[in-house]
Amino acid sequence: MRVLVVNAGSSSLKLSVLDGDEAVVSENLPTPQGRAGEDDVREAIERCRPVDAVGHRVVHGGDEFVEPVRVDDRVVRRLEALADLAPLHQPKSLRALELVGRVLPDVPAVACFDTAFHARIPPAAATYALPAEWRKRWNLRRYGFHGLSHAYVAERVAELAGRPAGGLRTVSCHLGAGASLAAIDRGVSVDTTMGFTPLEGLVMATRSGSVDPGLVLWLEEHVGMPPTELASTLEHRSGLLGLTGSADMRAVLAAETAGDADAGLAVEVYLHRLRREVAGMAAALGGLDAIAFTGGVGERSPEIRGRAAAGLAFLGVELDDGANAAAEPDAEIGRAGAPVRAFAIAAREDVQIAREVRRVLGQSDNGGTE
Repeated sequence: MRVLVVNAGSSSLKLSVLDGDEAVVSENLPTPQGRAGEDDVREAIERCRPVDAVGHRVVHGGDEFVEPVRVDDRVVRRLEALADLAPLHQPKSLRALELVGRVLPDVPAVACFDTAFHARIPPAAATYALPAEWRKRWNLRRYGFHGLSHAYVAERVAELAGRPAGGLRTVSCHLGAGASLAAIDRGVSVDTTMGFTPLEGLVMATRSGSVDPGLVLWLEEHVGMPPTELASTLEHRSGLLGLTGSADMRAVLAAETAGDADAGLAVEVYLHRLRREVAGMAAALGGLDAIAFTGGVGERSPEIRGRAAAGLAFLGVELDDGANAAAEPDAEIGRAGAPVRAFAIAAREDVQIAREVRRVLGQSDNGGTE
């Protein structure tokens, strides 16, 4: 079964055709704005033919969509109702659903959710200490994100380790422009660092990660900063960008090496939060068997991996310096015999989406019925 995977991001629309786990066609387009760009999308989809099914990455499934689901009019209406939970991402996913569906009206489409992998984390991990009437009225809980990436990592680590996913306690570190961790107990997410929105948790490229909510309230009350400006700053002008003026970890590391004090502080803040949260995920698991680094920074920065691991030795994380420096995903980078096995894993949400599409439609990779 050839699956067209559609990933609508904030600035780009990525199209990939997967035959099995192999991407055989790839297209990367600017996100269509209004009618502008529609013809380009249509032409790109035509270049992707033939396809047997479409898989859409959708950021937020709320409480309702905890598994991938075949798209129909009812599903679209429910996804539209969830747009307020992810106003930066959900409208773009819905726009992609509309455009692709218009070009391929007779091809079955499946929505795959970034929140679904975390939908069953224990209540202790999902619940905010807020009044019950708030939590029930507005579904206030920790949803978590990057679930498609974390789910793929869980399976890939098990493959590389030569052990069933059901036998591993893994911390998956998705470190990209957005960044989050997942505590994965025997293939199941039991905790994660992102919460009600993707702002919670780690320091990211332009997002602040967790800040004291009292600080935000103070800025609103005492400085008079409007909520729209607060939201924009926390989302787009904070993180590495806010600390250094650059959102690119490679540039920040280079500036640190050149002696830039702000860059040096930024890297230490990033690593401090990362190590602290990894330890928290290990506590949620009750121990640790494996750690995996994925995403743009996780895959491509031996320095960040090495410096993060140096502060996690007490958990049993020890990298092989040569393997870490030479690693091309997918590779094991831990010291032989270390208590915790360590890996660098290529981020392959596209593979995870294609697998979920095939499961929903009841077909195997060779096109037969499972």
